[in-house]
Amino acid sequence: MDARLALVTVLGIAFLLGLVIKGKLQAFVALLLTSAVVGIAAGLPLVQVIESMEVGMGETLGFVAIVVGLGAMFGKMLELSGGAERLARTLVERFGEDRAQTGLTVAGFIVAIPVFFDVGFIILVPLVYSLARRAGKSLLFYGIPLLAGLAVTHAFVPPTPGPIAAAEILGAELGWVILFGIICGIPCAIIAGPIFGRYIAQRIMVEEPDYMREELKVGPGGGRDAGDAGTEDTTPQRDLPGFGLVLTLTLVPLFLILLNTVASVTLDEGTAAYNFLTFIGHPFIALLLTVLLSFYFLGKLRGYSRNDVQEVATSALEPAGLIILITGAGGVFKQVLIDSGVGESLGEALAGTGLPVFLLAFLIALGVRIAQGSATVSIVTAAGLVAPLLDQFNLSDPGKALLVIAVASGATAVSHVNDSGFWLVNRYFGMSEGDTLRSWTVMETIIGIVGIVMVLILSLFV
Repeated sequence: MDARLALVTVLGIAFLLGLVIKGKLQAFVALLLTSAVVGIAAGLPLVQVIESMEVGMGETLGFVAIVVGLGAMFGKMLELSGGAERLARTLVERFGEDRAQTGLTVAGFIVAIPVFFDVGFIILVPLVYSLARRAGKSLLFYGIPLLAGLAVTHAFVPPTPGPIAAAEILGAELGWVILFGIICGIPCAIIAGPIFGRYIAQRIMVEEPDYMREELKVGPGGGRDAGDAGTEDTTPQRDLPGFGLVLTLTLVPLFLILLNTVASVTLDEGTAAYNFLTFIGHPFIALLLTVLLSFYFLGKLRGYSRNDVQEVATSALEPAGLIILITGAGGVFKQVLIDSGVGESLGEALAGTGLPVFLLAFLIALGVRIAQGSATVSIVTAAGLVAPLLDQFNLSDPGKALLVIAVASGATAVSHVNDSGFWLVNRYFGMSEGDTLRSWTVMETIIGIVGIVMVLILSLFV
């Protein structure tokens, strides 16, 4: 690797991490500033630096902005209508209390497809409290399975922002990412969820914190049963949407996008069937149809006025806007790396190590994750660093999708004190920092390790 470009690469990454960690600079601004500095340091003309930034932002947001925006609207409708709560309640009831761990894992896995991780956890944690009280078990017995299901889908399965961003930056087809995200995610959720949850609950006894009882208005040994999620302010069961409706709406976009991928592989391009299936299965159309269906079935038919639905949809775009901008900045970083020659030089050097590209992607994402914390920002940043490697490896469409899962695996592992998820779990379970590291951090690390192992196994067949 060229010595000057090697120095630019190392200093550029250090500069980015320093801005985020020490300088507390917002990730969007930090990525843009680092992109400009790296481009200039690598010798790009000043005008070319601006052009690269513009191209990187435009190419990335042309896809991501629409998908993340529509996904956020659907997630908000599902959240406010009680759809996420309905899914969890019904699954726990059908699995039964003896297998409630499995029901919570499945619930988390499904809910996190349209709903952001932290929102899904906050909505469903009262159910964990209630189950733990009734069974006299540690909160971790039920909480870890729920968290594992949420965390796996949040990182592995579009239309959540992380894999969407990585897929766009790495040029992976979304249908393959969904397919491999589910295949890799299931063993991750099982091992990190019910299996590890049962193990760690025997070693750390965690009870519902007093401040959470007060916040949720639940009395010290009281509360409703598991079917009522244990809180007085939870939507009554009769007022929740039907399980079948919610499950169907959640799976519609995944089914249509996968149908698009199947059509592209099995049908001749240009035929009527090919054109129709690839149209309705494009993420734009699949999510647009889902959002419209949610407006009608979860909105209008449940008594929401048109103004109510409009307000819900608009409010969903506020948190989505920040994610969209950070993703776009990741695209800028990638483009500057490529145009400046830093990416090519980095790719050649890493290719020379002899390590599989998937393991390289995992290690790069893991390094960023440990350093700066946020899983989504880690995925975006690591994808920008990994993108130049594509020229050194002849990856198929399925191979690029596996690369997305490898990045997501690395960006999931080793969540610790610089990650907001760490403190979310710490507060809601009332644990010490040490116990949070022993439970939450280990769970996240299991997901990352099992994820990359699954990627390496699947890479033998694609």
